[in-house]
Amino acid sequence: MVFGKIFGSNKKDAPPPAEDEAGTDEGVEIETEPEATVAIDWRGRAAQVLPTGASTGSKRAEALYGSSDAAGPTHFARSVGCRVIDVEGNEYIDCTMGLGSVALGYAEPEVTRAVIDAAARGNVSGLSDHLEIELAERLCTVIPCAEMVQFTKTGADAMSAAIRIARTHTARDIVVGCGYFGWHDWSSDAAGVPARTRELFVKIPFDDIPALEKAVLDAGKALAAIAIEPVIERLPSPAWIARARELADATGAVLIFDEMKTGFRLRTGGYQELAEVTPDLAVFGKAMANGYPLAAVVGKHGVMEAARKTWISSTLASEATALAAAMAVLDWHEKADIPDSLASIGLEFRNVMTSVIEASGVEGVTVDGIDHMWMFRFESSERETRFLELAAGQGVLFKRGAYNYPAIAHTDEVIRDIEASTNAAFIELRDEVSS
Repeated sequence: MVFGKIFGSNKKDAPPPAEDEAGTDEGVEIETEPEATVAIDWRGRAAQVLPTGASTGSKRAEALYGSSDAAGPTHFARSVGCRVIDVEGNEYIDCTMGLGSVALGYAEPEVTRAVIDAAARGNVSGLSDHLEIELAERLCTVIPCAEMVQFTKTGADAMSAAIRIARTHTARDIVVGCGYFGWHDWSSDAAGVPARTRELFVKIPFDDIPALEKAVLDAGKALAAIAIEPVIERLPSPAWIARARELADATGAVLIFDEMKTGFRLRTGGYQELAEVTPDLAVFGKAMANGYPLAAVVGKHGVMEAARKTWISSTLASEATALAAAMAVLDWHEKADIPDSLASIGLEFRNVMTSVIEASGVEGVTVDGIDHMWMFRFESSERETRFLELAAGQGVLFKRGAYNYPAIAHTDEVIRDIEASTNAAFIELRDEVSS
């Protein structure tokens, strides 16, 4: 059952504001701009001033839909609950939820109030905000490996910081890794990354013990860290994670978990809370602050202390509004089992989508992933692009490839709406193919 059945019925377009100590349930009013009367080519304007059309690579049209000229919205004017209103005034139910950064719902009232209060008292100064300490203390109580915390603004920054800490701690250079860790040079093979930098990162397949063992053996005494994204479309085998821990211990390397997608979603404390393996370092972000820009490196005292011997700094790392948002998110996790609710909502999503596909008769597409992070898997990328266009035309936004994310704002009523719209999109896709 979805979260609304635990906390009561929800409005269609937003999760209910929780009662405060005085018993009121007033939400935060969000003003909107008047609807435009003249069509504006926002995508064309973006192409003129943004080199890739979007500052976030995963939000480029070709990343969203599979084609740069695909029909579908690329810019929004407002988001609330699980709904997005684009710049032309069209409303969509969103299943991407800020690329997984939003687990409660857009503009969630308690988070929004906390952010507004922090902004009102001044969000930044030449000193660190006291919330930095309070949030770090709370994270150390909910994340198994957390004994110390270093805040950054993005997941890529946090992973780079974790790698620098690991290299400083071990006085070694080579990193063996599996997953996507952001755009920074240390793990990227993109244009502009020096060849010498690429040589220091060895990428291995997911859940492949022989490949892991060989990479560690080849690195020898130069191995600084084993960095793992623990969930990639499915849960890993316990043996793979356990072997990574054994190899890190045997070689003196640092074991790092990238918990950007799993933290505050799979479990509050991430995959490591579910597993019987605890890393030396881990990075968190995304749902930790319900979409506000905050990430953190957390880890064991003996390893984290290496941060004092190197240099990790960001002007806005301890900026107050994101810290306040994360504090509000932790409040939610203390009063309700948010990951369990997300699992229930995700399971309902998966079951409904599977039934819709079967009923439509469309072939070459299945539902994959796990309940907390699910996906459509198309045999044809062209058909996937066309489906995403048709779904958007029916008022639903899905993610191309991995992942679609359940949120607390996805109530029973919303899922029924998604079911009807998705069914119409698949039928339209089927009829196009057969005509």
